Amino acid sequence: RNAAAKGFINAAAVTLKYTAILVPLKLIFSLFAAIVLNMQIKGMGVYRTIFYIPSILGSNLAVVIMWQFLFTADGLANQLLEAVGLSPIGWYGNSAAAMGIIILLRLWEFGSTMVIFLNALRDIPKEYYEAAKVDGCGRIRGFFAITLPLLKNVFFLNLILQIISAMQEFNAPYMITGGGPLKGTYTLGMLIYDEMFSYHNMGYANAISWVMFVIIALIVGIMTAVTKRGRAEI
Repeated sequence: RNAAAKGFINAAAVTLKYTAILVPLKLIFSLFAAIVLNMQIKGMGVYRTIFYIPSILGSNLAVVIMWQFLFTADGLANQLLEAVGLSPIGWYGNSAAAMGIIILLRLWEFGSTMVIFLNALRDIPKEYYEAAKVDGCGRIRGFFAITLPLLKNVFFLNLILQIISAMQEFNAPYMITGGGPLKGTYTLGMLIYDEMFSYHNMGYANAISWVMFVIIALIVGIMTAVTKRGRAEI
């Protein structure tokens, strides 16, 4: 029982850590890409398609093999580090580095989140920016005074969707790191899979699934309550 409890606590901690790092980075990167793609630049349709392709590819076998090769001892990542005078990293022998590989893969798949932001940006009337420009409001100030407040609901939607997705992570750590090293990338999704299909502990696997559901529900509920309270104070 103690071993099972320790295994669950470790998997839950890894999953929460992964979610806490990935989700903010993905939202910031997606919003930045959406703002850039919302500009009236020649050939922007092509760039939008290119940016969305990673989300279509997802974590398929070809992408995983490519990703694994990039971070091997002689892979492109270490070659680039050596090119700038830095020491190579043992990506698969360090928990933090291995977690970074998975986060980078998921961060690369930002297309769907970007599209939601992009559609919301298009719905913001240009008259708001024109009026702000007349009042001497620059782009940076306009972003914080106009864009962000009007994207609040969409930002919250993307935040919830990404949290739910990250909390259920399984494919990337399973195929790239196998949960290692020392279970440093062993998520709740992998724990449920192993208990169900490797150890045939179906009751325990179902219990973990329900606990994960409750954790996600609590996180979403707390965030919803905080958001509503913030709106009420405004």
